[in-house]
Amino acid sequence: MALNNYDDLDSMQIDVLREIGNIGSGNVATSLSEMLFRPVNISVPVVRILDYQSVVERMGGPETMILGAMLSLEGDVTGMIMFLLHKEFAHMTLNTLLGQETEDLGELGEMEYSALTEVSNIMAASYVNALSALTGLNINISVPDICIDMLGAIISVPAIHYADIGDKIIFIEDKFSSEEEGAESHILMIPEMESLRKILTELGIAL
Repeated sequence: MALNNYDDLDSMQIDVLREIGNIGSGNVATSLSEMLFRPVNISVPVVRILDYQSVVERMGGPETMILGAMLSLEGDVTGMIMFLLHKEFAHMTLNTLLGQETEDLGELGEMEYSALTEVSNIMAASYVNALSALTGLNINISVPDICIDMLGAIISVPAIHYADIGDKIIFIEDKFSSEEEGAESHILMIPEMESLRKILTELGIAL
């Protein structure tokens, strides 16, 4: 069957995408450990192919306030990677980097935004480097575009922009822990269809 959108992915292809998510998440934990100067552990990531509405429901509903970091994929692979971070993740990173509490995402200032932009950039680079190493493809990322808004509004951006590839995306759930703190990170991986076909082909998966 031709691979025209994410609905066409079969179980073997989804398993390969899960493995990419697993390796990428491990790289993120290592990078966060180096950035925060303390051990960061990660549970086994959960990688699913979900529609946008299911993503919103799993994360608490459309009115949930969230920090979104969106980056474009460029080079041999084009598309988007988006990190969706709860306040617990912002607290874990900012408390270590800046020594301050973070109770409300709406109260973040310019310094906090700058720190979270850098964290998002490092996380995205970790994922992309893992994908590039596995496939041999040259993949670059843009500077993160950070915003704080209701989840429904943030999710609508990729949903509209990538409507032509269907309503399903690669959804990765990570759980990080460091010392006595824990936080979740949710990642949307949305390579365009030609790029997805290229990734699977480079990994030896017949289409």
